[in-house]
Amino acid sequence: MKYLITESQFDNAIFRYLVNQDFIQIDDNDSIYFVNSEDDEYAQIRYDKSDGWCLIYNNLIEEISSFFSLGLSDSEKVIVRWVENTLQVEVKYTWTLQYTNG
Repeated sequence: MKYLITESQFDNAIFRYLVNQDFIQIDDNDSIYFVNSEDDEYAQIRYDKSDGWCLIYNNLIEEISSFFSLGLSDSEKVIVRWVENTLQVEVKYTWTLQYTNG
């Protein structure tokens, strides 16, 4: 069975998914970090207040892409819309981060 939903309904589903991740927001002087726990070494998302940069951990984009059957670029865009909605800010630039060991 196929369902037709609007883009805003789809965004809302992804927004709920991101809210259910229970990210902890750490508000530093210049940045806001979204982490899974306060002991995390890396943030899943970082928003730089001074210049509007939003840095997103590549694994989060891949997780959204896989779970919702979206392309990576579309997944990044919806995460950006969620950040804008959550923080009530404008994201001007995005950058995808890939953390490596070593």
